[in-house]
Amino acid sequence: MADLPKLMKSIAIREPGGPDVLEPAQIETPTPGHGEILIRVAAAGINRPDTIQRMGLYPPPPGAPATPGLEVAGEVVAAGAGVTRWQVGDKVCALVGGGGYAEYCLAHEAHALPVPKGFSMVEASALPETFFTVWTNVFERGALKPGETFLVHGGTSGIGTTAIQLASIFGSTVIATAGSEEKCRACEKLGAHAVNYREQDFVEEVKRLTGGRGADVILDMVGGDYIQRNIQAAATDGRIVSIAFLNGSTAEVNFMPVMLKRLTLTGSTLRPRGIEEKAALAAALEAKVWPLLDAGRVKPLIDKVFPLEQAADAHTLMEKSSHIGKIMLTL
Repeated sequence: MADLPKLMKSIAIREPGGPDVLEPAQIETPTPGHGEILIRVAAAGINRPDTIQRMGLYPPPPGAPATPGLEVAGEVVAAGAGVTRWQVGDKVCALVGGGGYAEYCLAHEAHALPVPKGFSMVEASALPETFFTVWTNVFERGALKPGETFLVHGGTSGIGTTAIQLASIFGSTVIATAGSEEKCRACEKLGAHAVNYREQDFVEEVKRLTGGRGADVILDMVGGDYIQRNIQAAATDGRIVSIAFLNGSTAEVNFMPVMLKRLTLTGSTLRPRGIEEKAALAAALEAKVWPLLDAGRVKPLIDKVFPLEQAADAHTLMEKSSHIGKIMLTL
């Protein structure tokens, strides 16, 4: 740590509000504790929870940095006591509890993964938050199996583009909703049947595409009136997994179809989970998904890259919802 600066560049949230409350700040460079590594950040991902935190609606969990940012990639520059896997100089990407919008960021060693073969740091930093989220919700909670039909809303978001690729490569039929012809074409290019929700009723389209069966697993980040419509679109024994509520978390719902179709309604958040849970997710991804990344069979879509100092512009783009894939920061 002797050759590292005492202070580092970061992005601070001046007060709860719009993108303009994000501003450059100098803060103390963190020191890794037991089981932690310190990463010199080359790139960091922008995720929807970052914007919610900025608005004051999603506070960091206890012990997490106030600096936003949930995924990074870079070089290990220091390791705390008890670290066995990583050494100074290793190139990694990592899921973090916060602190990604900065020159240096702490990560638990078990939440870091090697940069896949041939990946740039920007591409590597686009992986952790989205791939951890998709894996735990689609393949663990949703238990998606080969041959089943998977419906994902927000098909061109970072989560959506990841979910389409993984569900397709593991043998499922994928249907994705999106809000423009350009976005629908992007979903189709990734392997999904696309439904333009502004022009088509996704419930009717799912029924049509499945011969009346419906979707076995639905990944929803919309909420609101989609809660009832997802129940209508689900197949018998279907699983509906909620991970966000862009249109609100309350709705008037008829639960009779839940009983009659034996549906499972579930959901999860990732950030507050414990070290062991996240470590188990990292291990599952490394065993089952990282070989696909190394082979070039799956790759994150990058919409736009901003320098760290332009984090406010990156948040503005995120909130326009015009992006296709991930929005990134570089240092």
